[in-house]
Amino acid sequence: MEKDSLKTSRRRFLRIMGGFTAGMAVSASSLAKVPAVLPKARSLSFYNLHTGESLDTTFCVGKHFLPDSLSEVNRVLRDHRTGEECDMSPQLLVLLDDIRKTLGTSQPLQVISGYRSPETNAKLGQHSSGVAKKSLHMQGKAIDIRIPGVEVGKLYRAARAMNAGGVGLYSSSDFVHVDVGSVRYWGA
Repeated sequence: MEKDSLKTSRRRFLRIMGGFTAGMAVSASSLAKVPAVLPKARSLSFYNLHTGESLDTTFCVGKHFLPDSLSEVNRVLRDHRTGEECDMSPQLLVLLDDIRKTLGTSQPLQVISGYRSPETNAKLGQHSSGVAKKSLHMQGKAIDIRIPGVEVGKLYRAARAMNAGGVGLYSSSDFVHVDVGSVRYWGA
């Protein structure tokens, strides 16, 4: 009887090990299809101070920008005065993601101004000398932001360190201008 139970135990053991080994073979072949390094995802969060709209989105995976996400970004960064939208520069979005990562924050970017229609830009220019006649806001290549919990001077320094476009500090209005035009700095 001991011999029979030993045979049964041995058979049972071999069946279990056979199933385990087969499972390992399947797992190994499945793992072979998974890339060694997963593509880097880029995400941003926005809060539009004028419309009250929020957006938390992944706009790029690897080198592929996600059209639906970009459309959502265009909507939340539209000219709040006219409702007009513009295709925001993917380069600007990458820059904003890099700035946020450099600062080590996941707080939403508070949007003072994203896209501006030419009409809105002209009206603003009548009331302020700080509005450029050929503003990159009109091309979807500029944004004015602040980040909760991040002092604007620190945000300004982080954006300057990217050396990727224009950066303006507007201390009295508590925001920073960031664009993907030529590298230049201004403000106090």
